Amino acid sequence: MAEIAIIAFGRGLDGARKIQGFIGGEIIPYTRDAFKHAFKFDAVIAVMAAGIAVRNIASLVRDKWEDPAVVVVDSGLNFAIPILGGHHGGNELARRLEGMGIIPVITTATEVMGKVSVESIAKALGSRIVNRDSTKKVNTALLEKDIEVLCVKGPKILLVDDDVTILKRNGLVVGIGTNRGVSTKEVTEAVSSALSEVDAGIDDVKCFASAALKNDEKGIIEAAASFGKEVKFVPHEIINSIKAPTSSKAKAIGLNGVCEPAALALSEEKELLLKKRIYGNVTIAIAR
Repeated sequence: MAEIAIIAFGRGLDGARKIQGFIGGEIIPYTRDAFKHAFKFDAVIAVMAAGIAVRNIASLVRDKWEDPAVVVVDSGLNFAIPILGGHHGGNELARRLEGMGIIPVITTATEVMGKVSVESIAKALGSRIVNRDSTKKVNTALLEKDIEVLCVKGPKILLVDDDVTILKRNGLVVGIGTNRGVSTKEVTEAVSSALSEVDAGIDDVKCFASAALKNDEKGIIEAAASFGKEVKFVPHEIINSIKAPTSSKAKAIGLNGVCEPAALALSEEKELLLKKRIYGNVTIAIAR
């Protein structure tokens, strides 16, 4: 779930609290450094005039793929206007606020013309955009006509022009097993090491998986949150319905394994890219 900062002047704090009660997030009372702090979040709701927000973010904006979405809401809670990152969460956030009676004001060209953007297509397909610069030309083309989405299965080599957007599925499932009381740092370091072994990054990961008996393991839960990924705990009957290729100490407690069967249970192709690896108090397996 995206982390949201809600910035408001003193007179707008009541409205900010209403928004917080509806959508969650952290309220940051306005100061000179409020936006600088808020830019560490995934999205920012600014309860104030658009001009004030624009002047505050002007020196902070760097890259549309890295900057948070910024949505301005007037102090009367009448309108929600994405002023930054419309295709990167801003439009979606404004539309969510419609549930509390705030009217979303969407200005991105594809949405205004009733078209879908490349970013929206990628999200719907559970994919990430590999060649981001291509989206400018493809989104422009989408204003004029429908663009075909092709699925190419490998092994293949693709040679494309700069007006072709390449999407890659976020399809990897990282299975995690740990000793009790493992630290968050141990888990995050193990995950990063395992992903590097298959030449993948966190953007390639769909979710994390572990066995149901680990559903209160703080180290796993906090590690998943730090990566911005969901962790799913697989019921034991499903774990035991899957044959784990590597022997596991979990058999002592009646399980076929933890990281391997958990990863396979939630994967689409049921194929292990990385069999169980042991990293201190953590075991990792990666499936697709």
